[in-house]
Order: sequence, then C-alpha cells, then structure tokens
Amino acid sequence: MNEQECKEVIQLYGWNNASVTNINSGLINHTFKITSNEGVFILQEINTAIFQQPKWIDENICLIANYLQKTAPNYLFTVPIPNLNGDTITFFNHHAFRAFLFQPNSHTYLVVQNENEALEASKQFAQFTQHLNSFNARKLHITLPHFHNLSLRFADFEKSLRENNSERLVLAAPAANALLKMNNIVNRYEAFIAHPDAMIRVMHHDTKISNILFNEKGEGLCVIDLDTVMPGYLFSDPGDMFRTYLSPVSEEEADLSKIYIRKDIFEAIEKGYLGTIKSALNSFEIDNFYLSGEILIYMQAIRFLTDFLHNDRYYGEKYPNQNLVRAENQLRLLELYQEAIC
Repeated sequence: MNEQECKEVIQLYGWNNASVTNINSGLINHTFKITSNEGVFILQEINTAIFQQPKWIDENICLIANYLQKTAPNYLFTVPIPNLNGDTITFFNHHAFRAFLFQPNSHTYLVVQNENEALEASKQFAQFTQHLNSFNARKLHITLPHFHNLSLRFADFEKSLRENNSERLVLAAPAANALLKMNNIVNRYEAFIAHPDAMIRVMHHDTKISNILFNEKGEGLCVIDLDTVMPGYLFSDPGDMFRTYLSPVSEEEADLSKIYIRKDIFEAIEKGYLGTIKSALNSFEIDNFYLSGEILIYMQAIRFLTDFLHNDRYYGEKYPNQNLVRAENQLRLLELYQEAIC
C-alpha cells in the first residue's frame, strides 16, 4: 500500500490530521500505526495472497468478540473497530483492511529471551483457548485449510522426493532420510486426531512470541494477530511454542551446534500453558501434551525441505539453500526435543 492509498483508507475511518508510522515486525500483513485527532489506531492490510477469504477472518473475530463480551467481559480481546459505514473490514482498490485501537504502553518481542516472556506468552495463549472452551469452534471458518495437517504435509514431502531428480535431491538426501525414519510421528498424529477424546477447540495456530502484547512490567496483556484463529486440536498452540521458544537461535541458524533446548523455557511453557488450561482438558489431551512439539517441529522441517525440493516456490530464498538450512535446523531441534521429553 502506497502513501496515497493509506490516506484514502484513513478517510474511510474518519480519522483527521492523521500521521502514519509503518510497523515492520509482521511477516505476512502490512501494519501501520495511525495517530489522529480521534485516537491512536493500528491499521492492517490483510495479505489476500495468503488469506484468500479476508471476510472469513473478520467474521471469526467478530463471532469470538461477541461471545467473549458476554462470557468474559473483563478479558482483553482486540476487537476490530468499524469504519464510517459500520463495517469491521474495509475493502479498497481490491485490498482488505481492518483497524484496532492501539494499546498504550504495550510492546511485542521478536524472540524469547527469558523464562518470564515464555511463561507470560504461554499463559495468554492458554487463557485464550480456555475462555472459549464452551464456544462451538465449528462455527468458525477455516481461514487456512490444512494448515497443521501433518498427513497432507508428509504426502507432499514424499511426492517431492519422487518427482525431484535435480542436484537438490542429492543435497537434501541426508535430511530427507532422517525425516523419513521419523515418520512414526505421522502415525501418532493420525492416531491423535482419530481419537474420540481429541477435542476440536478454538486454537490460535501461530503462537510465536510476537503475537502477544506485553505491558511495561513484562506482563502479558493479550493475544494478537488473529488471522489463523480457527478450529483445531490442542497440539497446535503449545507445539508451535515449543518449536519457536526453546532454541536460543532461530530457524535460520546454519551452525547446528548453537541449537539446544533451554530447560527453563521448556518448564515455563509447561507451567504457563498446561498450568493455566489443564482444568479444561481431558486426560487424553494432557497425556499427549508433549507430542505437540514433535508434530509441529517435524511438520515444519518437512515443509522447509519440501519447499527446497520445489525450488523455494512457497517460502522463497534469500540466500543459497536457505530452506535446506532451515530444514536441517528444525531436524536438529526435533532430535534434541525428543531427547528432552524422554
């Protein structure tokens, strides 16, 4: 969105004397801070290449907001604010936008630096699902079909191995063979979702630390970036936290010796998430809590390697063999995670 388009969208909300600050922390959507006579707002352009039904996102958020206003009125939930026409999603020049009130004295983190951040984030994601324990998750649209469908991801991975005869297959062979030997995780995933006690719940599905707002005291305020909120299984949210919080280095790190499991962060996730939501779970979900990390880390490893074999058509490539590096990184993290939960 260029400056002129931004000004025209701002007019649709009736904000006067508005100044715009670009917020660059998001990977998918374009986000702006708007300071105006009417207040301070967050304006976000939804990436419709990824989220092809932006109206579904808006309907999901509004459904949840209406439910929470009745059942948990003191719970902080970022509700989209309407434009001058009363719509909570704004379409302009074939683009989709939504706006929220800016939460003062708040901030986000890009990486988990200590156990308090992991603990607070875990609590917030757990509280979100716990508050919606009695909400019918099947009312929500599926905004990203098959997002955490490990069976489908594994089938795509196997297909990429069969169809790729390039030098990339040679480079990928060690990681591919290691991941194929771990395919029992797919069997355990399928057994999980087939179990009668595997509940369909409202899950966030993208629980990286940057999707939590913190206050000045380092306390978690609320969950943000709700595009991926949809029906799912319990493994999605804690699994993604194990995947993105445990290692002190990111998935871009090529030096595998720098990857290790931070025990204090591991315990913080367990205490924050499981400690908060445990009363709302059944024994089957509790017993399979640590399977969540195996599923999500394994899934991401095969997604990176599949994309590498497909010449980086999904994630792209900023440097040579980037997605192979990412896959090997996640494979090592998985190996260490499995050692930690034994």
